[in-house]
Amino acid sequence: MEQVIYKDRKNTDCAKWDGLKEKFGQDDLLAMWVADMDFEVPVCVKKALQKYVEEGVYGYYQVPDSYYEAFMNWEKTNHDYEVKKEWIRFSPGVVPAINWLIQILTKKDDSILIMPPVYHPFREGILANERRKIDCPLWIDNGIYKMDVENFEKKIVEEDVKLFILCSPHNPVGRVWTEEELRAVLEICKKYQVYVIADEIHQDIVTGEKKKVTAATVGEYDEILVTLTAATKTFNLAGCSNSFVIIPSEKIRTQYDEFLNSMHMLSGNTFGYIAVQAAYEGGREWLDKVRTIIKGNYERMKELFSEKLPEAIVYPMEGTYLAWIDLGAYIKKEDMKEIVQNKAKIAVDFGDWFGGEEYASFIRLNLATRLENVEETVNRLEAALK
Repeated sequence: MEQVIYKDRKNTDCAKWDGLKEKFGQDDLLAMWVADMDFEVPVCVKKALQKYVEEGVYGYYQVPDSYYEAFMNWEKTNHDYEVKKEWIRFSPGVVPAINWLIQILTKKDDSILIMPPVYHPFREGILANERRKIDCPLWIDNGIYKMDVENFEKKIVEEDVKLFILCSPHNPVGRVWTEEELRAVLEICKKYQVYVIADEIHQDIVTGEKKKVTAATVGEYDEILVTLTAATKTFNLAGCSNSFVIIPSEKIRTQYDEFLNSMHMLSGNTFGYIAVQAAYEGGREWLDKVRTIIKGNYERMKELFSEKLPEAIVYPMEGTYLAWIDLGAYIKKEDMKEIVQNKAKIAVDFGDWFGGEEYASFIRLNLATRLENVEETVNRLEAALK
């Protein structure tokens, strides 16, 4: 029987716990930030890596067909997406792929649209590559974040948008988009020939009632859509630097290949290939148990907020293991760091990272950890506010 083992990661050169001083200026914080689990990987991954290590030779690696087959089977079985091998390209991570695709699909000063509050490397990639960032903020309807489809089309036309970066499931608000929601924005992109990058790295972490829908499956969008995903969030393999770039369009594939060839970026790290293949082949039982833990952590966190800080708004977490919480009823925006970080001693992802001052009363909490850390987080917040 597969077990999910909690790991104390302090003093293991772990960025989440040992990088606190560098990131926050303090090393005595409870690490509830960056999307990185505190769980050991599935046994199948450890065994596969151990077998390779024991071989004792770590030279050039030829990626086997079984690696691609493991991924294609996973996508078909879990996401109803039939990926062809010739569509698959490599990237060491989803963020590098986003930056590369920004350079491939757009020119300097082109407009790129995002939907804040959203994963901050989207914004950083747009600005670092000297493109224009166009915001189409999500809106809240009865406590649920939704896409503003009317404003989306308006912005695309008025700002001459060339590329849309979609986050699905959405980080940080936790929405799992429906087929209808995805089709609505993708049809607009198709109408105006706007390229789409679909960041679906959190695709396997769905704990609510909704089924995650792969954007590429809701219509005919092959000529404009590139899907990015990875096993990194699913199986806690971020250190293995291995992600998938799925490009059905031959034209975009050619552009992508030429771009990577210019950097001689031809393949990844052997350990990453081996870990990812093993996870997709044998990690399903582990994942099911992890999702149960995450869901339990979320429900317990909601219960504690309701009891101790009832005016905090805890948004539904349909997907990801990241809770999005508005503490504006208790803390002024300008006091967030002082109270959450300096008084409560918690390392969080602050809301303004995801879209500016408008979200400064929010925090994002990582729930892929042991229950005691979740409970301690709410207890510390309550104590700091008192």
